[in-house]
Amino acid sequence: MNTKPVLHRDDPKAEPLTGNIKVTRDDWLNVAMDVLISDGVDQVKVLNLAARMAVSRSSFYWYFKSRQELLDALLARWQATNTAALIQQSETEAETITAAVCNVHRCVVNPRLFDTALDFAVRDWARRSGKVRRILDQSDARRTEALTAMFARFGYAQIEAVTRARVLYYMQIGYDLAQLNEPVEFRLQLLPHYLLVFTGVEAQPAEIEEFGTYAKSFWEESI
Repeated sequence: MNTKPVLHRDDPKAEPLTGNIKVTRDDWLNVAMDVLISDGVDQVKVLNLAARMAVSRSSFYWYFKSRQELLDALLARWQATNTAALIQQSETEAETITAAVCNVHRCVVNPRLFDTALDFAVRDWARRSGKVRRILDQSDARRTEALTAMFARFGYAQIEAVTRARVLYYMQIGYDLAQLNEPVEFRLQLLPHYLLVFTGVEAQPAEIEEFGTYAKSFWEESI
């Protein structure tokens, strides 16, 4: 679940700001990210962000030359989090292909690895911007290539690895988009069957148990 960001000045763990500085560059980025997710890119405007933080809009230009630079920074952060996390999880060492897919599925349940709401916000943005569409296409290609390489490591022929990677990736996008309100227990009950569909291999009970414990820890946090 997306929560509004805590500004640096309101974070009890943060070092005090000096001088007349009331917000940091990360504050501008975090609030802009929140607006992008909740209201869309059209509302990511300097005046709107300044009002949310109760600061002068002029302070924006201490950190960014223009609104476009801020938008570029949002895309860069999305790439450095969501895309990087999925690729990293696909490359994580695993003894079996089913364990490898469970590693990837950690992105599904752990919002600290992969922000699904942000991914949807960027996809919506891409419908209005050719530039963002190209960046999104490149990101999707990088993600599916990483998943393809994951299947190939476990001996799948190239065309089968490509197919299974695409099924795994695009099924998850559609699954998230449907926003199914499923009980945690039911989702975990389906896990071994999903893994069999994705891989053609039955998962080991220990793999199912380990992923279930991991997933429940994050689902319980969101309640």
